[in-house]
Parts: sequence; structure tokens; C-alpha cells
Amino acid sequence: MADDLKGRTALVTGGSRGIGAAICRALAEAGAAVAINCRERISQAEQLAGEIVKQGGRAIVVAADVSQHGAVAGMVERVTAGLGPVDILVNNAGIAITRGIDDLTEDDFDRTILVNLKSAFLCTQAVLPSMRSRKWGRIVNISSGAARGAGSIGPHYNASKAGMEGLTRGYAARLVKEGITVNAVAPSLIETDMMSGQPQLVSRIPLGRFGTAEEVAKAVMLLVDNAYMTGQTVALSGGMTFN
Repeated sequence: MADDLKGRTALVTGGSRGIGAAICRALAEAGAAVAINCRERISQAEQLAGEIVKQGGRAIVVAADVSQHGAVAGMVERVTAGLGPVDILVNNAGIAITRGIDDLTEDDFDRTILVNLKSAFLCTQAVLPSMRSRKWGRIVNISSGAARGAGSIGPHYNASKAGMEGLTRGYAARLVKEGITVNAVAPSLIETDMMSGQPQLVSRIPLGRFGTAEEVAKAVMLLVDNAYMTGQTVALSGGMTFN
């Protein structure tokens, strides 16, 4: 897909590390200019942007708390000024606060919904006007197997990711005639910082290993490349099944 996305601008939320960073690299390799959003890992994001630029790509860092309306509006303005209007949005920002039912608090629930679900809504609303005016857009939401399965983090996380998949289908149905596709990728048990220190979870995976951030990025690129596929969730689970 080298250079297939030349002239396109991509915004990846939570793009400084793990799955987000792998997606940024894949988009840059395909020729897109990439805006790397992060909230606090600014030096990591700058290192990634430097790496992309060194390889002949275009990248900028846009620090913003994507759960806040004003911060999102400012971020999209900065991306548009620095790289051009956003053609590709990847809603990857998220938090995983591991809790059992008995120690799950209202604050844990609210923060999880705010960062994992409301951020996807705010960022989508912010980029839609320019996508609609140009009749082209790709929105990919990073969900989780926890949207359908029990998951290992807690019911608050399940709810945030199930909501994200509902958001995906709702937008997809309403934007399909405007050249904009909206899909989700649902990875389970990917080798990232979020999963470090939990090697016992490998026993759940039929394939016998964690997935990689690069494998998730490949699924995102598949969706960016396909104009006919919308409203879908692509699961990457190493053979685990969810009802």
C-alpha cells in the first residue's frame, strides 16, 4: 500500500505508544501525513514523529485530552493548519482500570466512559464536517474483545467498548452515502504496556501467544483501504471466541 494514501491526513488518538504508534507507522508508510495525539507522553510522541520524518514522511504531535470538547476542537484546528484537513481518524485513546465488581467505583466508571467512549464521539463530530465536504473519510475505532466477551479488566471497560461498537454502527449507517466509512477493530490480548505483567493470560489464547500491535495496525489499514466495508467490527483474537 506504499504511497496509496499520499495527500491524505490521518489523526491517531493515543498515538504515542503500543497499538497507536504501530498504526501511526503503518499510515506513514502508506504515504499519509500523520498527526500523533497524546495526553502526557509528549516526548514519546515526538520521538515517533521524528522517526517518521527521518524516513521521508510527514508527522506532527498534537497533545490534547480527547475527552474534553474544547481540547478536541483545538487539536483538529492544529492538525488542519499543520497538515491539512483530517481524512482518516483512528480513535485509539483509551484507559484500562482493572477492577473487580466489589472495588469498582462510580469514578472508575465515569472516567472509563469519558476517555474510551465520549472521546470517540467528540473526535468523530469534530472531523466530520471536512470529511463530508470532500465526500471522503475513513474512521476506525479501536474496540476490544471485551465488547462481547467477559474480558479481564471489568464491566465498566466492557460497557465502554460495547458503546464504541454501537457508535460505529450508528455513524456508519448515516454516513454511507457520503463516501465515509466507519468501522471498528477489536483486538484481544495484544502485547502492549496494558498487558505487561499478565503472562498467565496467554493460556486463554488458542494460538498460544499474545497478538502484536503491528497485527492490529494491519487490520486498521485493511479498513482504510476498503471503500465497500462499513459498519463492521474486525476481531483479532488468536482464535478466542466470544458469544
